[in-house]
Amino acid sequence: MDITMRRAGWRLGALVLAAAVAGLPARGLAADICDSDSADQATLNQCAERDRAAADRALNQVYQQVVQRLSGPDLQDRRKALVAAQRAWVAFRDAQCRFDTVAVDGGSASGMVSAGCLTGLTQARTARLKTYLACQEGDMSCPVPPAP
Repeated sequence: MDITMRRAGWRLGALVLAAAVAGLPARGLAADICDSDSADQATLNQCAERDRAAADRALNQVYQQVVQRLSGPDLQDRRKALVAAQRAWVAFRDAQCRFDTVAVDGGSASGMVSAGCLTGLTQARTARLKTYLACQEGDMSCPVPPAP
């Protein structure tokens, strides 16, 4: 191997190491900035969107658990009803948040306020769906059977 190839390899290795080291504090800083009072509006919007995405992932996880409980052939009507209710809920959530955020439409805080609204309603829906996973045997008010 000639000297030019060794230098190129060393430079590439140094760049990879520098990028890795530089990335570690940046990730920690990104997580901390959302908890800071000194974040600018763009950062606050990003943090609110991150929270919205996390709430959405949690909802989808719990929703899939409820769907799984309704997977038996004798539960198809309940499953269809759940799917219809979820679609209607998504439409309600989106319309409600459009209304709740109309006053800030087009403003710099619009993304943060919208994401906050979506997060709150999504967390409430997740909590509601979780109650179905805790139904007791014989609870006639619960449409989801208890876990086997």
